Amino acid sequence: MKKEQRPARVETSILPIKYVDLIEDVFHAILAIALFIIGIGAFFYSIKRLIETAPFFPNGMIQGVNDILFIVIILEILRTVISRFTDGVYQLDKFLIIGVIAAVRHILTVGASLTLTASKSDEAFRRAYMSWV
Repeated sequence: MKKEQRPARVETSILPIKYVDLIEDVFHAILAIALFIIGIGAFFYSIKRLIETAPFFPNGMIQGVNDILFIVIILEILRTVISRFTDGVYQLDKFLIIGVIAAVRHILTVGASLTLTASKSDEAFRRAYMSWV
């Protein structure tokens, strides 16, 4: 007995797939450039803010660590967009890294501000603690 071969299934859409892929690639390239520019701008703004912050210890150091971790988050998002642009798939481990960095950034910032500011009211302490949890 001979098996019948079925014809290949053809996708029908308003736009051809190659144009959709091209538009998506262009969009990812624009997004990557925008993220790179935002990262550079955030870096220079962080340096400026670090120099102008008085007193440097502890406020400037807390701001500096917070800004550096923010820049790392931007660069990880940029890396995710670039890997999507080159590989064609989103890598979920990058999003996990971004989430961990964001959590560490928040914990360090709230913890440092709670430790270094002795004159916080009970209500301000509760709000900061609840944002931590």
